[in-house]
Amino acid sequence: MAAFRIASLSLLPFLLLAVVAAGEGAGDERSTFIVHVQPQASHVFGTADDRKAWYNSFLPENVRLLHAYHHVASGFAVRLTRRELDKMSAIPGFVAAVPDRVYKLHTTHTPRFLGLDARQGGRNYSAGSGDGVIIGVLDSGVTPDHPSFSGDGMPAPPAKWKGRCDFNGRSVCNNKLIGARVFDTAVSAGNGTTSTGAPLSPIDEDGHGTHTSSTAAGAVVPGAQVLGQGRGTASGIAPRAHVAMYKVCGLEDCTSADILAGIDAAVADGCDIISMSLGGPSLPYPEDSIAVGTFAAAEKGIFVSMSAGNSGPNYTTLSNEAPWMLTVAASTMDRLIRTRVRLGNGLYFDGESVNQPDAAATVFYPLVYAGASSTPDAQFCGNGSLDGFDVKGKIVVCERGNDVGRVDKGAEVVRAGGVGMILANQAIDGFSTIADVHALPASHVSYHAGDAIMNYIKSTARPMAQIMFRGTVLGTSPAPAITSFSSRGPSLQNPGILKPDITGPGVSVLAAWPFQVGPPSLAGKYSGPTFNFESGTSMSAPHLSGIAALIKSKYPDWSPAAIKSAIMTTADSTDRSGMPITDEKGTAADLFALGAGHVDPDKAMNPGLVYDITPADYIGFLCGMYTGKEVSVIARRAVDCSAVKVIPDRLLNYPSISVTFPSSWNPMTPMVVTRKVRNVGEAPAVYYPQFDLPDNSMNVTVMPSSLRFTEANQVKVFKVTVSPRSSGDAVVVQGALRWVSDKHTVRSPMSVAFAGH
Repeated sequence: MAAFRIASLSLLPFLLLAVVAAGEGAGDERSTFIVHVQPQASHVFGTADDRKAWYNSFLPENVRLLHAYHHVASGFAVRLTRRELDKMSAIPGFVAAVPDRVYKLHTTHTPRFLGLDARQGGRNYSAGSGDGVIIGVLDSGVTPDHPSFSGDGMPAPPAKWKGRCDFNGRSVCNNKLIGARVFDTAVSAGNGTTSTGAPLSPIDEDGHGTHTSSTAAGAVVPGAQVLGQGRGTASGIAPRAHVAMYKVCGLEDCTSADILAGIDAAVADGCDIISMSLGGPSLPYPEDSIAVGTFAAAEKGIFVSMSAGNSGPNYTTLSNEAPWMLTVAASTMDRLIRTRVRLGNGLYFDGESVNQPDAAATVFYPLVYAGASSTPDAQFCGNGSLDGFDVKGKIVVCERGNDVGRVDKGAEVVRAGGVGMILANQAIDGFSTIADVHALPASHVSYHAGDAIMNYIKSTARPMAQIMFRGTVLGTSPAPAITSFSSRGPSLQNPGILKPDITGPGVSVLAAWPFQVGPPSLAGKYSGPTFNFESGTSMSAPHLSGIAALIKSKYPDWSPAAIKSAIMTTADSTDRSGMPITDEKGTAADLFALGAGHVDPDKAMNPGLVYDITPADYIGFLCGMYTGKEVSVIARRAVDCSAVKVIPDRLLNYPSISVTFPSSWNPMTPMVVTRKVRNVGEAPAVYYPQFDLPDNSMNVTVMPSSLRFTEANQVKVFKVTVSPRSSGDAVVVQGALRWVSDKHTVRSPMSVAFAGH
């Protein structure tokens, strides 16, 4: 996500200019656009076919729709030339055209780490494991024959389910995997087939979709392991929930036209949760098809869980930052697949790797740094970078990064004749390491370990090393910790909404995989179902999708905002040892990395109070950012913002609080934030406020001094007043407001930025 754009108040003219610019110099070449249209108030559609016929009335001759959107957007996807689009824009009802965009996938032990063991004994599921909830996963497809998608012991899907199973005549769907569809405009003729007439298939050829969907709601599978590591019983977070796969991604890319079609289908089919582990750059919401589609889903009561992105640890690198979606960061768990590097001088350093072959404990090998090659950027061990550099029979130190995959680095070392690899972090990644399935004996070590290893290489004429294997180690610390790749806030589109929202397990997560992993020499050594370790916010988002399913199953009438509130206000800000959760540097993680904290599923099932938000509130929020015509693209109907009560972002009833004092703000004038909470716990109950803020950082008060509830579902309003203590340099102060009763602690993270006066 290298490109970032601040929300514009004149967005739609920009969209049309962008469309024209995209077509300049292209002659009559066609490009894909998502076209937003709106009918006159008197225009009523009796059926979906009626709406589709109206869409077709916009099209030039010999042009066909790629997708017709019925539920989450008022419009369609189509391939047009610039001239055709110019003519279309003059037709009454045309609102805007957005170029199709390419998005990227954000690519066991975790139920136990999250405290969910008691719910997941064996095949005889207990209640409270996502019963009756349908999770729609938009991803790269699914592996239907994997035991993680077995329907044994599962009840039939709810009667509301309207989806279908498109496995080309194969009857592979069941009561677990209840649906599978595919959307791919890149190869589709517009009717669900390829240009040659062959039907599209939702089979997963990548592995990503199989991994994410089984993480969210996979069945219980004994004997899970990857090359002998992580042995145990695998289970999704909500093993009683149903799964529907919407294949919107190929091996790497996903287009906004296909994603919007997948969301449209998931809403029509009856999904309760939508889980997406993909994203792109920060965009104004009317230009962001994911934001447009998920707004409609949330408006219809569907909870949306999204990955925050893998562009950390730099700030303002978030994907998926709209307030109606849960934006999920990634953190570690208390399990390492441990290796140990021992140097010729006796020093040793722990690291990680999944491939742990039998090796003699006494054998040392020559050690060489790939960066000693004369080839530019050889230190990153990209393809061909070690040509002409003698690494045969040696352990090679490669540096992490430079857009070369971690596993690809090891493959280059193997190709060049190396016998082992030490993958060393750069400074930006600090202590964050990952257990990957490398092609050779390897160890991924921290920056500090890598620095010490490099100093050793420089200090001796004949550096030597060995890699030893320690296997799966549980109970490690610190855990959880924010990993370096997890994207960070603050949000570019809405700084008054603190993002990300939450963090969950996203490093070295074991889940279902379509095929055996590891070097060919190990083929046949390990039998049984195939699993893999994967890392990314792609892995953390489906954990939260599963937890949302647990809450939805218990509280079927709760809104998506109430479920989000329960997750956020019960999150842990401390690790398993009671210390503040740290980041890749080993220092306390800030709210732009951590969000509200690490998810605690048990507490989220009984939050005490919830912050709720209605669809009308979101419209008021959007009218504070865009014109009415721009908001209408998201709302799928005409919106007159002059007739709407505008809600500034800091006043949206969000479970967190984010306030920015601009440089023009009078330091004598406080900033007031209003919130309202609903009692979903015991009654009567009294909650008292407590602030967790740095001493002397600012003046902050809350009124009233207590919240007294006499009945269930009673709503109370409170106001937080914030003012700087003195003028000075720009600074961000972070902490939390806690409402505490005899049985509950309802915690809202707070971030206050003073821009200097």
